[in-house]
Amino acid sequence: MFQELIAQMAREVEKLQHELNVTLPNEIRKAVELGDLKENSEYKAALERQQFVQARLGQLTQRVTKLANIDITQIPADKVGLGSRVTVTDDQTSAAEVYELVFGDAGELQEGHVTMASPIGRALQGKGVGEQVIFKLPTRIRRLTIVELRTIHDRNADELV
Repeated sequence: MFQELIAQMAREVEKLQHELNVTLPNEIRKAVELGDLKENSEYKAALERQQFVQARLGQLTQRVTKLANIDITQIPADKVGLGSRVTVTDDQTSAAEVYELVFGDAGELQEGHVTMASPIGRALQGKGVGEQVIFKLPTRIRRLTIVELRTIHDRNADELV
């Protein structure tokens, strides 16, 4: 799971580095050739994109470093933790919901993914099957019961088979 995420980030880093070192310098050079830089929208857009790419590269580098330092053996095998897929029922509506706890930021989430730092992610961490989770949202308090849990250890074992 972590190797796949690191590989995905490495591909994005490669694309961004190409853009930063090849594409954007060409765009900036072309914009400079047009003259008056004070009112040159192409120049301003290229510089803004360059700043964004540099910031994103820094963010990705930091995340890869954090991921590489995660010790999977420290994640509990019977409690919710990073990489767990959790099925819960809402105590009020009895509706079933499935969440996967991920390490990431909101811009990269897929359907059903929640980050470890989100309110539901923090509430689920360390809980086991049968336990109730209570967490506060801006408009209400939610009560969920964990009915099924597949930890990262279970999922890694399935991949090896």
